Amino acid sequence: MENPGVFESDPTVMAKATELKRELQRLVRAIVDDEDYSVETIDWAKEKLCALKELKLRGKRSPSLKLLETLSCPEEFRCPLSKELMRDPVIVGTGQTYDRAFIQKWLKAGNRTCPVTQHVLSHTILTPNYLIRGMISQWCKSRGIELSDPVYHVSEEAVTESDREHFLSLLEKMSSTLSEQKQAARELRLLTKRMPSFRALFGESFDAIPQLLNPLSESRLQNGIHSDLLEDVITTLLNLSIHDNNKKLVAETPTAISLLMEALRSGTIETRTNAAAALFTLSALDSNKVLIGTSGALKPLIDLLEEGHPKAMKDVASAIFTLCMISENKARAVRDGAVRVILKKITHRIFVDELLSILAMLSSHQKAIEEMGELGAVPCLLSIIRESTCARNKENCIAILHSICLKDRTNWKEMREEENTHGTISELAENGTSRAKRKASGILERLNRIVNIVHTS
Repeated sequence: MENPGVFESDPTVMAKATELKRELQRLVRAIVDDEDYSVETIDWAKEKLCALKELKLRGKRSPSLKLLETLSCPEEFRCPLSKELMRDPVIVGTGQTYDRAFIQKWLKAGNRTCPVTQHVLSHTILTPNYLIRGMISQWCKSRGIELSDPVYHVSEEAVTESDREHFLSLLEKMSSTLSEQKQAARELRLLTKRMPSFRALFGESFDAIPQLLNPLSESRLQNGIHSDLLEDVITTLLNLSIHDNNKKLVAETPTAISLLMEALRSGTIETRTNAAAALFTLSALDSNKVLIGTSGALKPLIDLLEEGHPKAMKDVASAIFTLCMISENKARAVRDGAVRVILKKITHRIFVDELLSILAMLSSHQKAIEEMGELGAVPCLLSIIRESTCARNKENCIAILHSICLKDRTNWKEMREEENTHGTISELAENGTSRAKRKASGILERLNRIVNIVHTS
């Protein structure tokens, strides 16, 4: 009889699998039911399917394989506590390296010494040992051994009482003097970056996130706030949002979204970039997409996109794209000027790949098509098809042009002249991706039909 896998034994992973299945079902339905599905939709479905596969595989690891790994691995790759191949090597205060799951268990049992040296630990923070991790990964790869993702071998609840007390003391300092707020915010930022367990701690209390955000109350923001404190708090919020169980909690915390929106408008570019990244991470949940959209977050995202700071562009574009996966947010993005901003950027060949994907998504909205026609999108898109070597960019361009062709006849003349001069659309109908061929052929049929009608008349 097969041993229970990770699906059946870990409630957190079961919940994650359920969420992945639900999202995969929605994406597959969109591909099957919608003839005009995009390449991005397929990519999202593949990502969800791969993530689901990884979860399943980890539930079926062979004990004999585990034994083989342990017996043959170099001594320095073994955890001194488990004597097994380390999945997630971390360094303790004495400089010794252990597998995170086992040293956390040691600490949770109340031990405050290093198991190897027996020296008292000055702190219980565990620092990832990336050098050993890389060496183990290379060793496994050379022998065809799959090294499981360490996140599934670490119990995020494996925190010590000392860690929990320290966490609570840091939250208390967020309501104290400015100097203590800054010190606590910086430490929380570092801890939530390094330790998944600290991200999970925020889910244990409904007061934790409000306490974190206390220094950023609207009245304090209006009166001015230290840029480094703002950056540390917003970055901590981003770190929390990475934890799946925190996404809903963060988004539904009163003032959290509004504070992220305010951070998009002010502070260092690092703060603004991290605020955009947090909105992108939170928008993985459909319920959060709705909440973020109705809060008005698309406008400051689009404004930041228009500013065009290179460091922020990727996170901003990712947030806008993900939010616009629901129709209500497409309408909001169009209303807030997304079409004009995106066309200006791609005309100057700035961040073309990502912005074309957003524009293709928006092209299902009638108002967006009208704006594209008014703003001269057709010659810009045709020139990208001619110049680009990227099949996805060509596909997105012709998909947008197809929507324009269907809904705005005033642009047919430009397309016909392009075809007569360069044969751009015919070439794509012959050599493009399957979707690009379909869209290009659809445009050519309409152009030929109008020519035949003119000749007949």
